[in-house]
Amino acid sequence: MADISVAKRDDEKNVKAREETRDSERYIKPAVDIIETENGLTLVADIPGAAKGTMDVNVDKGILTLNAPASRSMPGRSIYTEFECAHYYRQFSIPESLDHEKAKAEFSNGVLTLKVPVAEAAKPRRIEIKAG
Repeated sequence: MADISVAKRDDEKNVKAREETRDSERYIKPAVDIIETENGLTLVADIPGAAKGTMDVNVDKGILTLNAPASRSMPGRSIYTEFECAHYYRQFSIPESLDHEKAKAEFSNGVLTLKVPVAEAAKPRRIEIKAG
């Protein structure tokens, strides 16, 4: 039977290799928006194909790491694909002034929303002057 592929697969499209000295695993950098407000940071990441139960979001020594394996299960044989199916991996340096213990994450329809509030000690406060 002849090969019925419409186009050859481009292995380099949006898929990067981690640092070669550390790991040869391939991953995709998810698109991320980071919004800063006076209350903290909100991070929104597109992670289609990932499952909530297999996703790993953590903070260690000021580095926020998003790691999520993705899977695609469709019946039949794929003839042409533009969506790469690989692990998602992204890291960000975030300030220590954020309260990592109170961070909240939601995952819905392939979109991860992570909210990390500013620590109470880092919030500006007004010092009242008493008459003396």
